[in-house]
Amino acid sequence: MKLHVLAAGATALATGGALAQTLPQVTVSATRTEAAPFDVPASVDVIDGARVHGAGRPEINLSESLGLVPGVIARDRQNYAQDLQLSIRGFGARSTFGVRGVRLYVDGIPATMPDGQGQLSHIDLASAGRIEVLRGPFSVLYGNSSGGVLQVFTEPGEGPPTVDVSVAAGSNGLLRPGLRLSGSTPSLGYVVSANRFSTDGWRDHSAASRDLVNARFDLKRSEGSDWMLVANSVDIRADDPLGLTRSQFQTAPRTVDATATQFDTRKTVRQNQLGLVHDYRVDGANRLRLMVYGGQRDTTQFQAIPVAAQANVLHPGGVIGLGRQYAGTDLRWISQTTLAQAPLEVVAGLSYDRLLEHRLGWQNFIGSALGVQGALRRDEDNRVSNLDPYLQAVWKFAPRWSLTGGVRRSTVRFSSADRFIVGANGDDRGSVSYSATLPVAGLMFEVTPQVHVYGAVGRGFETPTFNELAYRPDGSAGLNFALRPSRSDNLELGIKGRSPVEVGAWRTEWNAALFQTSTQNEIVTQTNVGGRSTFTNAGATRRRGIELAWAATFARAWQIQLAQTWLDARYRDAFATCTATPCVVPTVFIPAGSRIPGIPRSVSAAEIGWQPPRGWRGGAEVRYSSRVYVNDLNSEAAPAFTTVGAYAGYVFDLAGWTLSATLRVDNLLDRRYAGSVIVNEGNGRFYEPAVGRSYVAKLVGTYAF
Repeated sequence: MKLHVLAAGATALATGGALAQTLPQVTVSATRTEAAPFDVPASVDVIDGARVHGAGRPEINLSESLGLVPGVIARDRQNYAQDLQLSIRGFGARSTFGVRGVRLYVDGIPATMPDGQGQLSHIDLASAGRIEVLRGPFSVLYGNSSGGVLQVFTEPGEGPPTVDVSVAAGSNGLLRPGLRLSGSTPSLGYVVSANRFSTDGWRDHSAASRDLVNARFDLKRSEGSDWMLVANSVDIRADDPLGLTRSQFQTAPRTVDATATQFDTRKTVRQNQLGLVHDYRVDGANRLRLMVYGGQRDTTQFQAIPVAAQANVLHPGGVIGLGRQYAGTDLRWISQTTLAQAPLEVVAGLSYDRLLEHRLGWQNFIGSALGVQGALRRDEDNRVSNLDPYLQAVWKFAPRWSLTGGVRRSTVRFSSADRFIVGANGDDRGSVSYSATLPVAGLMFEVTPQVHVYGAVGRGFETPTFNELAYRPDGSAGLNFALRPSRSDNLELGIKGRSPVEVGAWRTEWNAALFQTSTQNEIVTQTNVGGRSTFTNAGATRRRGIELAWAATFARAWQIQLAQTWLDARYRDAFATCTATPCVVPTVFIPAGSRIPGIPRSVSAAEIGWQPPRGWRGGAEVRYSSRVYVNDLNSEAAPAFTTVGAYAGYVFDLAGWTLSATLRVDNLLDRRYAGSVIVNEGNGRFYEPAVGRSYVAKLVGTYAF
């Protein structure tokens, strides 16, 4: 069977060039079993490498590729000290550091730690073969903090030895040269990619650089025995421009608050990681898969914590040092059998992950000198681990019906050993354990071969991360073990459709989903001052919405894609919070019915492109976002905005090389808007301005030996 792969926003995306051709079947691992996206009872999108690399995109941020996935908000903060702000159906919107509420994987290896904190900075888009995005109930099969799942897969090495040389240069000193080598022999496939990104930054005090190396090796030792080795290294140095008040945002969006330069707010990150995946076919009906990985990530961050605030002997200082060692494994058995003479696929597995963190804190001053590492104020060893058995099955119990179900038992353990016991700063060691049983079920019916309808339900679970446990709202020392995990009930109804193969030059795919997620003990930002946040539980919340996507290709090279999301996210219970720190007793009342901040109610995207294999190509895109509340009080909001982008390029052959030159313009109308917001920022610096009109010129050369 062949699957016609169309455009982003539908369940599968087209490769640039031969958009209307019939391609090999694409499968996804959304439910940990391989299936065509069209046959999965869930909202799942596949973004292929052609979209990631095409349209003049500089291949720096995931936000470049995710604009046409409904339900997903990927905000480019123009702040590489804080990473991309990623949310799925509203989960992750509160994050002020890294990615929260969304599970991340790269080549099957977790980029989310067992506490639920994820990082995107080591993802190499230059060698990405595809991106999978899973939304809705089935994401709970991935355990803690599964508001959604995003997986990036490095493109496997195939064919003759090939070298790709690329360079992207643009506004604000943007420069990204890169080199990629790929190819295969009968027993080995290889891809090695290296690139450097640097920018002066659109705002003051926002320069950044990143050196990234990514490698994948696929080894076939014998028939039915495959090995994959992946290695990754990243080195980042980034200034932190912090947020702006509304007045600053409106009058001088390219500036920074004085505290950013006074304390030279900045971050450095160094990470090295290695992973191994082994697939072994026991017999015609049974397979075994083993994944092991390990790595180390060292982070130093200078924050804008006032000197006076650090006079408290219990204050942990304004410089954070994190040394993290992490490792894990996932072992699963996949069996093809029958039940009542109907096909049944069963997956049974066990996942274990561990993080060892050495957390240090120093004052961010020495005498009158600010923004320098001063006296030690915190020293502790933290551990978190999870042990999760899971069982899943897909049963095609009738010719047009399939039932997919699963259950995961997730147990997450935290412990902290205090090594800074000085005077009034006593021993703050402690431990806590969270657990939950996470069931999910989905039913799909084939109305016709081109139309499928489905329904799914599931129960989710989200623990606090170490970053959310790190500080107590009242300013006292030690971890905030009073935080409880949130638990959610998820419901989704959906329909997927595609045109028959016989319909002339037109190829279309479309999907629609109606969903609701009800959460108890939602973890929310309580205080956020100077880049440091504390958290609390806010009772019940509800997210409900509609997602629509439609994509078409016609006349062999034209492509149109549309995506629309409506999301209503509200607090169902009233609760008390704070607007300043320390917060000994919450005194600010948030009424029931208030909107959850950081989440736009409506997001729209549209693209049109002309993508022939050779010659001229080009396209345009439009993005719209409704206003976004910035705090629980709903007293301020980032205004709605619409942006327009366009690109044009030319592809040609020269002396054995295939060359592609593209010029891209983003924010063509030079609109002023907030690219992201910092939820509940205590100083009122909620707004992170987006870049104005910007240009990127990109040249790519490919040579196959």
